[in-house]
Amino acid sequence: MFAAERRQLILEMVRANGAVSLRELARVVQTSEVTVRRDVRALEAEGLLDRRHGGAVLPGGFTRESGFPQKSHLATAEKTAIADLAASFVEEGEAIVVGAGTTTQELARRLARVPGLTVVTNSLLVAQALAHANRVEVVMTGGTLRGSNYALVGSGAEQSLQGLRVSRAFLSGSGLTAERGLSTSNMLSASVDRALVQAAAEVVVLADHTKLGTDTMFQTVPTDVITRLVTDEPPAHDDRAATELQALADQGVQIAVAGGPGNPGGDQAPAREHRRREVPLPAPRRGQVPGGGPGLRTAAVLAGDQPPGSERERARVADLRRR
Repeated sequence: MFAAERRQLILEMVRANGAVSLRELARVVQTSEVTVRRDVRALEAEGLLDRRHGGAVLPGGFTRESGFPQKSHLATAEKTAIADLAASFVEEGEAIVVGAGTTTQELARRLARVPGLTVVTNSLLVAQALAHANRVEVVMTGGTLRGSNYALVGSGAEQSLQGLRVSRAFLSGSGLTAERGLSTSNMLSASVDRALVQAAAEVVVLADHTKLGTDTMFQTVPTDVITRLVTDEPPAHDDRAATELQALADQGVQIAVAGGPGNPGGDQAPAREHRRREVPLPAPRRGQVPGGGPGLRTAAVLAGDQPPGSERERARVADLRRR
C-alpha cells in the first residue's frame, strides 16, 4: 500500500470512530506502528487529525468518542438520577425505542419493571438489561456489531427500522447544544439514531450536564425535533451548562432536571422543570400514525399496522396535543 493510500485509510478510520489507537491503525493498514506514527504525524501537520498518546483523534473543536469502559465510569450518579426520572415517563403497555449508550443502559434496567412494555433497540446492552424481564418484550434491530459501544449499526439496522411506529424514542449521544441539537462522534451510530427518531412521535434525550454545550461531528437530532431533555442539576460554577439549558428551553425543549444540590441520585430522584415555554407534541412524521401510542405489539411494530385506537386512547392523544 502506498503512503497516500495508507494515510487516506487512516483518516477515514479516525473520522468514522472519533479516535483510533496506533495499534489498531497498524493492524488495518498492515504495517508497523512506527510507519503509522509517521503517517499520523504527517496528517496532523496538514490539520486533518490530532495526535494523542498511543493514537489519533479528530481535530480540535470536535469531541472524540470514548470507548464503553471509559464512558461507563463517567458521571455515574448523574446517569442513575437521569434514568430514574426518564423511566417515570414510560407507561404500562407502551411501545418505545431505546438507543445505545451508558445512560440508556441505566434506563433499560428500570424499564424491566414496566409491565406490557415493548422495547425496540439496536443496543446489546439495553437488550441484556431487559433479557430476564418477563413482562417486557424486546425487539432487536439487524445490523453490524460496533464493538466500542455494543450497538448494531449500518444499513441492516436502518432497514429493520423502516415502517416502525412507537410513541417515544429515548436517545443519548456525545454532545448537546441548542444550536445543533444532539450529536455523536460516529457516522454509523448517528445514521441509526436518525432512523430511530423517524419512528417516534416524541423524542426524549438523556444527557448529563457534562454533555451540555459540547458539539461533536455528526448531528443526530436537531433541536426542533427534541421534545424533552432529561438531565441532572449542573454544578453552580458550570455556567456553560446552565446557559445551554436556558437556550434549549427558549427553543421549546421541555427540560426535566433530575436530582438537585445535595441529591444527585437515588431511586426516587426528585425533578424540577426548567423555565420553558409550553409546546405541543410534534406532528406525526411521514408514514406514522398519530401518537403511535401504548398498546402496540411487536407484530404491529414490524408489519407497520396500527390497530384502531379506542375512544379513551383518542381522547388521551388529543389531551396531549392540547398541552
